[in-house]
Amino acid sequence: MSERDLMDQEEIHSKVLRAGRRTYFFDVRSTKAGDYYLTITESKKFTHDDGSFHYKKHKIYLYKEDFEAFKENVEEMMDFIIDEKGQEVISERHQKDFKKEDEETSTANDSSSSGSFTDVSFDDI
Repeated sequence: MSERDLMDQEEIHSKVLRAGRRTYFFDVRSTKAGDYYLTITESKKFTHDDGSFHYKKHKIYLYKEDFEAFKENVEEMMDFIIDEKGQEVISERHQKDFKKEDEETSTANDSSSSGSFTDVSFDDI
């Protein structure tokens, strides 16, 4: 059997979740014995200054005997986050009108030429 045939035999079912610069791949694969397991791969795109890019990938292999405990732990952690912080994403970087700090600084400096160090608002830090 060729390597390609082995790969086709192992890949049973796949699903992709695109989330910004991250992509998650959920793949059901087959063991040599014919049983199934799940791989979850996170792929994140990084762009270099010259416009070229590369991907960093992280993979989790999850076997049937661990499904129930894994599911319980993920659900518990997700419920905890929602209970503590709610559904809304509060990170500045996720806001549509987010500006980098250096852009805000240059805009603030342009609009107030008579400002001094004592005019700093510590709420922004």
